[in-house]
Amino acid sequence: MGSLKLKKVAGIASAVLASSLFLAGCSSSDKASGDQITLDVFQFKVEFKSQFEELAKAYEEENPDVKIKISTVGGGNDYKQSLITKFTSKEEPAIFNVGGPTDIEQFGDRLTDLSDTKAAKAALDGTLDGVTIDGKVLGLPFNQEGYGFIYNKRIFKEAGIKAEELTSYEALKEAVEKLDAKKKDLKIKAVFAFPVKEKWVTGNHLSNVFLASEFGGNVMTAYESPTVAFTKGDQLKQMIDLQNEFSVQPTTSLDYSQQVEELFSLEQVAIIQQGNWVYNTVYDMDPELAEKNIGIIPIPVDGEAKMPVGVPNYWAVNNKVDDAVAEEAKKFLDWMYTSDTGKQAVLEDFKFIPAYEGYDSSKIADPLSKEIYEYSAAGKTIGWTFTGSPVGWNEDKFGASVQAYVLGEMTWDELIQKNIKAWEDIRSGK
Repeated sequence: MGSLKLKKVAGIASAVLASSLFLAGCSSSDKASGDQITLDVFQFKVEFKSQFEELAKAYEEENPDVKIKISTVGGGNDYKQSLITKFTSKEEPAIFNVGGPTDIEQFGDRLTDLSDTKAAKAALDGTLDGVTIDGKVLGLPFNQEGYGFIYNKRIFKEAGIKAEELTSYEALKEAVEKLDAKKKDLKIKAVFAFPVKEKWVTGNHLSNVFLASEFGGNVMTAYESPTVAFTKGDQLKQMIDLQNEFSVQPTTSLDYSQQVEELFSLEQVAIIQQGNWVYNTVYDMDPELAEKNIGIIPIPVDGEAKMPVGVPNYWAVNNKVDDAVAEEAKKFLDWMYTSDTGKQAVLEDFKFIPAYEGYDSSKIADPLSKEIYEYSAAGKTIGWTFTGSPVGWNEDKFGASVQAYVLGEMTWDELIQKNIKAWEDIRSGK
């Protein structure tokens, strides 16, 4: 496992973090009052918020001297900026989330070595690569996730479309046009709900599908690359154009909640670009739809259907909190992923694809995760390299440029050139 050399963090974020160091020791989460320890957890994953809170209560019952306070910021809100704000306040979290080597670089001065945890020792091969520096494990994986096109099986069947045949752009386009022509009979508003407002959908996930091959599907190769070439830029443009043209409009104001809850879960659209993390939300809206009528297929590239599968995020422990709190934080994370109670919740309540040994994969709870696991088991996957992109590039640069492109404020050629330059400028420290 190669080591990662931390670079000097440039920009406002680093200045903010540096200026906040004097706050160490002032957080309410780093104080143990008597025998009571409070763990402040600041996390972004809205999809399992209630289930996570229930598991925390179970831990509190087993450990009455521990109180866990969970704050969730996500679902369209800027988690990273909110985290930076937390770091400048007197309410620093004990546990927070990082996304990979770029975040490790940005928040490296706050990360506790988790190498001695049971969870780190149980992590599956490769899942710690992006968060290991000089032999130190600085994050514990949430889970494994995959994403692609989630589709409504009933609508596809009524339209006479076989999802397994959509392995090329041409086949996908033909199916989309067929769905569009029948949308009145199918009682849908549009084929897609394409949330261009959510810069992570285009800037992280969609871009990765067409950029991963440049880096051999390896996050560290992406992290170390001084430039990006967009060798499959034409295919990326095609996929943006297709989703945008056949989507509920206007896409630039369409957000995640509208996409998943209002449109897909209410069967107003046939396809959304998302991952298995949406299952709980869809289930809460319509259990029958979730259990029987949704599936997932890869976004085709070069006539191939490979699912992007990776670790979406990691749990980090803040090294600025009291030692007793940090130890309790590690104990809680170990318990969540290695105890019988925790493992059952991870599989059955969180509906995660585990990133750790010791799980019965046959008990993976939902159909989306099962399909993704099957792609992974068959080796039909591509890596998640977007977590190795330069700080701020995915969303602030590329995702924002897609918004401008969709609005007609930027040509595709301008988008490509602007984002190549942005990547190179951030990498070189300009």
